Amino acid sequence: MANSKISPKSDLILMVSFSAVVLLMPIWLQPFGAAYPDLMQQFAIFGLFAIGFNILFGQAGYLSFGHAAFIGVGSYATVWIFKLFTMNIVPAIIFGTLTSGVFALLIGYICLRRTGIYFSILTLAFAQMSYSLAYAVLTPITQGETGLQLSLNDPRILDPVHEGGGIPPTNLFGIAMGDFNGLFGFYVCATLLILGFYLALRITRSPFGSMLRGIKTNQTRMMYTGLNTKPYALAAFVISGMYAGLAGSMMAAMDPLAGAERMQWTASGEVVLMTILGGIGTLVGPVVGAAVIKYAENIFSAINQSILVDFYSFLPSGFADVMAAVTGLFVGKGWHLTLGIVFMLVVIFLPGGIMEGLERIKRLVMSKSQSDTKGGDA
Repeated sequence: MANSKISPKSDLILMVSFSAVVLLMPIWLQPFGAAYPDLMQQFAIFGLFAIGFNILFGQAGYLSFGHAAFIGVGSYATVWIFKLFTMNIVPAIIFGTLTSGVFALLIGYICLRRTGIYFSILTLAFAQMSYSLAYAVLTPITQGETGLQLSLNDPRILDPVHEGGGIPPTNLFGIAMGDFNGLFGFYVCATLLILGFYLALRITRSPFGSMLRGIKTNQTRMMYTGLNTKPYALAAFVISGMYAGLAGSMMAAMDPLAGAERMQWTASGEVVLMTILGGIGTLVGPVVGAAVIKYAENIFSAINQSILVDFYSFLPSGFADVMAAVTGLFVGKGWHLTLGIVFMLVVIFLPGGIMEGLERIKRLVMSKSQSDTKGGDA
């Protein structure tokens, strides 16, 4: 029934609506206290990361616990272009994305020899190996614990450091990412997010997307028909890895630094939470999940005791102190507790994520509207 509602017109409406919501973030996020460029950049970057992860997990059914490795590879490759070639983000992002794709091809070729939990464990193992290599082994390339950073002595072919000058900023054909109070960098990220969403939409609607959903539904049955599913799964893995690499390149383009902490298993687990929270297999859900988690991480974690006391100042003094103390357990350093409760409630009551909840509200409103119409006709 859901598929019968899909049409080129509905996809066009979805694209226009999604683009409008993303591009108008600086306006509609102001009441939520989140309309500052750095946070909006995180919404866009991690939204793109989650979209790519959803192609592998939501479409093909392969749960990876190692996608943060591709973010790290993309970041390191991008910073090296900044150090050796140019501060223009275009060649740096292209190189970082392609490098992550090659790395994903190698890792996917090995990991996809297994399915289910064995595949997940293999990806986790490779991610931890990558983290260890970046942190302690390949230090001439990654700079280990301190991370790979730009310096005045970088042998950059283009955009060299002039005598007495500082390190030039990352730019897009001369326009720095920090221009227009940082909004230019956000709109670069927003544009790539929209393009990534459009590509994911086309993949979902294509025969290739149908093949991925068939693999997720019953890969064994498809193999019994004589169809080799491995190339399709590997293609999905590489595409997903390139999305992650693009996200890592965007991180480095906004802040030219690459560190091994971006490759930790916790970063891989975070994108799993984003996808599940928003809605597995949906197009918009992963972006919503990424925004919710990053909002909680940046806004809820900044709420301290004094803010809570001011918020409850309208209550009697003793009761206000109690409320501030209780609420303080769920914000500030305890923001993970709030996120955990929200995640638990979503998994229990909304297995389809936030998008399922929105769909339920939509059906409820439509059914109520239809019943009101019928009552008026009677």
